[in-house]
Amino acid sequence: MSRRITTAVSFCLAALFAAPVCAAEADSTLTIDRIFHHKEFELDKKVPSKWLDGGYSYTTVEASQSLADGFDIVRHDSATGETSVLVEAKQLIPEGAEKPLEIKDYSWSEDGRYVLISTNTVKFRRLESFGDYWLLSLADSHLRQVGVDAPPSSLMYAKFSPDSQFIAYMYLNNIYIESIDGRTIRQLTHDGSDLIVNGTGDWVNEEEFGLRDGFKWSPDSKQLCYWQFDTEGVGTFYMIRNTDDVYSQPIPLQYPKAGTTNSAVRVGVVDIESAETVWVKLTGDPRQDYVPQMDWADSSEQLIIQYVNRLQNRNEVLIANAADGSVQHIFTDEDDAWLDVNEDVKWLAGGKYFTWLSERDGWRHLYIVSRDGEEVRLVTPGEFDIIQVDHIDTANGWVYYTASPDDPVARYLFRSPLTGEPEVERLTPGSEPAFHEYEIAPNSKWAFRTFSTLNKPPTVDIVSLPGHTSQRIIVDNDKVEKLLQATSRVETEFFEVDIGDGVVLDAWMMKPPDFDPRKKYPLLMHVYGEPAGQTVIQRWRPGRGERHLWHVMLAQQGYVVASVDNRGTPAPRGRAWRKSIYGQVGILASADQAEAVRTLLTERPYLDPQRVGSWGWSGGGQMTLNAMFRYPDLYRTGIALAFVSDQRLYDTIYQERYMGLPEDNAEGYEQGSPITHAAGLKGKLLIIHGTADDNVHYQNTEQLVDKLIALNKTFTFMMYPDRSHSIDEKPNTKRHLYTLMTNFLHEHLPLEARPE
Repeated sequence: MSRRITTAVSFCLAALFAAPVCAAEADSTLTIDRIFHHKEFELDKKVPSKWLDGGYSYTTVEASQSLADGFDIVRHDSATGETSVLVEAKQLIPEGAEKPLEIKDYSWSEDGRYVLISTNTVKFRRLESFGDYWLLSLADSHLRQVGVDAPPSSLMYAKFSPDSQFIAYMYLNNIYIESIDGRTIRQLTHDGSDLIVNGTGDWVNEEEFGLRDGFKWSPDSKQLCYWQFDTEGVGTFYMIRNTDDVYSQPIPLQYPKAGTTNSAVRVGVVDIESAETVWVKLTGDPRQDYVPQMDWADSSEQLIIQYVNRLQNRNEVLIANAADGSVQHIFTDEDDAWLDVNEDVKWLAGGKYFTWLSERDGWRHLYIVSRDGEEVRLVTPGEFDIIQVDHIDTANGWVYYTASPDDPVARYLFRSPLTGEPEVERLTPGSEPAFHEYEIAPNSKWAFRTFSTLNKPPTVDIVSLPGHTSQRIIVDNDKVEKLLQATSRVETEFFEVDIGDGVVLDAWMMKPPDFDPRKKYPLLMHVYGEPAGQTVIQRWRPGRGERHLWHVMLAQQGYVVASVDNRGTPAPRGRAWRKSIYGQVGILASADQAEAVRTLLTERPYLDPQRVGSWGWSGGGQMTLNAMFRYPDLYRTGIALAFVSDQRLYDTIYQERYMGLPEDNAEGYEQGSPITHAAGLKGKLLIIHGTADDNVHYQNTEQLVDKLIALNKTFTFMMYPDRSHSIDEKPNTKRHLYTLMTNFLHEHLPLEARPE
């Protein structure tokens, strides 16, 4: 593999009315307050654009020209850019109200006569899934609330039927439909409760399979298919809230930890007239198998179901009869390690074939499978990975997909013929590494593209296909771009680290603005290292821009900040790369990371081996602990946030997917868990956790703290009351958190070397 080095420039953000470049040095550097308090760099928050007319036009939400603080929904012609207002802000003022609804999201009915507005949303687990829904008729501007008798912010996942005659939604773990005129509301399921969940996932299925919106209209609008989870028997974990009253309040959470009992899952088809459910006759134990995906099989008579075993190394594709629930097995995909679920199966040739992503030849490729499973044909041959399928152009015989064959840190749009000919056409122009994301119109002629780099905030434009000509900018984040001009520059280098034995890792490194290779600098490693994500990627990550700017701030102060993706991260480097971590999470990754640091110290003499630190969040917190405990002579300082200390304490789906069952891999679970190696701690360690973390429980920190005390180890500890896994609730939390971490680094990973 050729050695690849790219250099980018990261700019710190100046104040909105910053002076020219000759301003005082204080005006050109980042501070905690500028990043986390004043939020000078906050990106534009716009409601996503929506395609209309198959893609020949689209709509955006824009500030109203006629009503202060209101927003219109505006139609744009994709080709010409000509605009017209489809919904004025004044049309969204409910009767008796003074202000229009705040548009959090919206959807169009299939016939184009109605728009459904989501507003007043509140957080449920990770996302703002609860809310109110309002229906606007474009013909007469009549505005009414859907599910009007329900309490505020209590409906979930409301959606039009394909024939535009009904709206379905979830309320109190049951599924309802409502006629478009609001005169009829019908409850379709009646057994929803604290233990029975209809139409969405339980905690673990939502977190690990993304199973949130869990009910789907049939194409003929006469039925809905849906998931049901019976959570009885799942272990209950209690979080404790101590800040609201004189007595503590236990918060129960049904959460299956590795090796324990899962919810029982089943799939039903409910008739909207009779409200009777036909249950799909799945074989096996409903608590030992998963149904991570299901949908209508290009008809209203059959469903396609992905049925995955507990070990998640076998995925059976089933066709289910909607009338009687009978099941036909048609296809099986298997892997010695684990399988990723196919999240968006596409049907071809009038339902005769479906698309399937698989790593069966060592690379993630697209296959076409016949409806009976007899024919399996490779569509995209070659030694490269498809990262995701973006669109199927059935009319012209093309598949559009995201890939990056020559640079694992970037993402580009490609297309190949559905015939399987070895033809790969890159559509994204330019050679500069960047992260490009696409939402392609149904007519295959246009796409919304979002592009960014690690140091460039995202821009959204509309491009023509296949020529990829940019037609116009939709979101430019121009304010942030302008703020970049008056700030000190921090060089960011993307490169590869050869750690021996044929293993080459992707990395980036930030150096101070006045970098002098003759000096010695402290090195801070930002780590994650698990199969769920990459840190070395040319992307301004949504919601993580502040973290990136904190790195820039530290580099401005004199730190060298770096990150490396070890084997097992989801980089497009082939199946063997990704699956090498199976059964040894925490073991292989920490060894790769340590060897990468040793290589950097050898190859880059300006890095001070006496001042090496690591920090990470969640899986990165676990990585930092393993670094500090397993390699104490290499890492002198560590900050670990919201981490797993014992892998048996994390959930079934994630931990078992990558480690197997605890009873089958007891040694791997033990050796991969930081708490096993706590006796190795020598350096300075800061432990941070939120007590209301429903994902990685605060229990992990308490057990580790208890162990460190028993070992008579000195460490620093900070808990954040009633904060979740993201530790961002309540005023000033992030500001306080990053001040704490910065001060800890200044004290224990000093900018200037100190005498031993």
